[in-house]
Amino acid sequence: MTDRQARLGLMIPSSNTMMETDFIRDLPAGIALHTARMFMVDTTAAGENRMLDEFALPAARDLGSARPDVVVFGCTSAGALRGNDYDARLCEQIGNVTGAPTVSTIASVRDAIRASGADSVGVITPYVDELNERIRDSIEADGIRVAAIAGLGITDNFEIADVDADEIVALAARALGELARSGQIGLAFASCTNFGAMAARQAIADHLGVPVITSNQAVLAAAVARLI
Repeated sequence: MTDRQARLGLMIPSSNTMMETDFIRDLPAGIALHTARMFMVDTTAAGENRMLDEFALPAARDLGSARPDVVVFGCTSAGALRGNDYDARLCEQIGNVTGAPTVSTIASVRDAIRASGADSVGVITPYVDELNERIRDSIEADGIRVAAIAGLGITDNFEIADVDADEIVALAARALGELARSGQIGLAFASCTNFGAMAARQAIADHLGVPVITSNQAVLAAAVARLI
C-alpha cells in the first residue's frame, strides 16, 4: 500500500449492528472501514434471497464509489444459501462492480476450518434450521464433518445482535460441550456476522477446550491479509 490509509469496504445486511463494531475494534492501524448496506430484515431464506437478488449489486455499486482496496461480503448464511460455487461467482461479480478483490464470509470461514486441520466441527448459530442446513452443506462440501449444528431460531436479524455473550457461551456448552469433551470435534464455529460471538470467542474456547472460529474474526483476518 501507499502512505494513504488502506480502505476496507464492507457490505452488510441493513439490519446488522454487530459487524462494524467488531471490525472497528480489531482493525489494525492504517486501515479505514467503509460500509454499504443491503436491505434485509428477516434472517430467513426468503429474506436473504431477496437481498441477493435486489440489493447486493446496487450496494456494491455504491461502495465502489469509495474506491475500496478490498471488499468483504458480510453475510455468512447468504453466502452459503445457494452453494459455494454461487458464493464464488457473487464475489467475482462484486469485484467487477467495485473494482476491488472481494472475500466472502463463508469462504473465509471454510478456509480457516481447513487451515485448522480439524476434520470434524461443531457449529452454533442464531439461525432457523433452514439456514443451518445451508451452513452444514457449505462446510461439508469441503470434506469436513459437521458433528452438530444448533441454532436459536431467530428470524428477526436486528434481534440477533441482542443475544448476549453469556447466552452464546451457554448455547455452545449445551450443544457442543459433550462432543468437545469426548474428542468428537476438534473445532467450534460460531456463525453469523450479526452474532456477538467474536467478543465471546475466548470464553467459548475456554469452556469447550477446543479452538473457536467466528464469522467476523475469520473474514476480518482474510481481508486484512489482502491489505498488508
